[in-house]
Amino acid sequence: MKIDFASSKQSTLGVEWELALVDGTSGELASVANEVLRGVASKHPELRDDEEHPHIKQELLLNTVELVTGICQTPAEAKEDLNRSLSAVREITDPMGVEVFSAGSHPFSPPQLQPVTDKERYAKLIDRTQWWGRQMVIYGVHVHVGLDHRDKALPVVDGLVNYFPHFQALSASSPFWSGEDTGYASHRALMFQQLPTAGLPFQFATWNDYESYVQDMFTTGVIDSISEIRWDIRPVPALGTVEMRICDGLATLEEVGAIAALTQCLVDEFSGVLDDGGTIPTMPPWHIQENKWRAARYGLDAIIILDAKGTEQLVTDHLMETLNRLEPTAAKLGCSAELSDVESIIRRGAGYQRQRRVAQENNGNLQSVVLDLVQQMRKGPTA
Repeated sequence: MKIDFASSKQSTLGVEWELALVDGTSGELASVANEVLRGVASKHPELRDDEEHPHIKQELLLNTVELVTGICQTPAEAKEDLNRSLSAVREITDPMGVEVFSAGSHPFSPPQLQPVTDKERYAKLIDRTQWWGRQMVIYGVHVHVGLDHRDKALPVVDGLVNYFPHFQALSASSPFWSGEDTGYASHRALMFQQLPTAGLPFQFATWNDYESYVQDMFTTGVIDSISEIRWDIRPVPALGTVEMRICDGLATLEEVGAIAALTQCLVDEFSGVLDDGGTIPTMPPWHIQENKWRAARYGLDAIIILDAKGTEQLVTDHLMETLNRLEPTAAKLGCSAELSDVESIIRRGAGYQRQRRVAQENNGNLQSVVLDLVQQMRKGPTA
């Protein structure tokens, strides 16, 4: 199988932000996505009856909408794009008494009671995955970064895998599941990998090896579309990008911008290394798997493995070293302010830490956690 990699300008950016729809009073999930999407489309008479808004999309569950940017040059531009879409959603949800938030999971609404969007591909997914598929009441942030050559895609994926625990720890925001504290910073990370073809990517030496893998997946009926390869980090040949899909849902535009900037800077740095004839180091799969588990379990307190020799360091310490190293790259790309917001997440605490703090302050009341997330999206991060 030959897979073409689309032409893309190096280090351009696209962001996808999944939002939960909730009752503004109770904080329970509200399965009103169809009404919201129809309302948004009604404001745009140029759209056909069956046509979605280009930046506001349907998702697996009826309690979810996804905001999708166009092709952006900077995280600041991506944030502006997302904010326009968020405002368009609020035009419809505010009169309905519906609020939106983003986190890796909803703290207490029962997953098994959440209706699935009536589309064939979603029905097929649930039929195949059964109980695990019905548990996928999870929300994430995906960041695409453009690459100017196909042969950079797989080495850049490998490079981003080395930073898997950094992204997981910064974004971890799913400590609660169906009313219970799981003990994990990101329950979503371990839930999502139960789907076929989800989880950590494989490592391939050449693009031909990747093409052979994809052909095997089609031949054996594992996938019907290349988009059904749901790795945490993956090449997207149709767009000419690599897509970083690690992150739990992020509560604020500031945090989305921070994660987008860190992703963009790392990809640009890796691209420069390859342009100069260098190579990007990899780690054995057992180290990578352990890093994923540690970051999901311990979040910003995770001690992570940095290289094939087994060197270890606290993830926040290595993040600070990484931010300092990337400062010139951020200046070149015009995202210095957004990259500095990564340090703000570390200082303020990741989503899972803030959620637990709110729950503790309210005697374990998880409704207060949801309402706090709603306010964070409206007003910005809490201290």
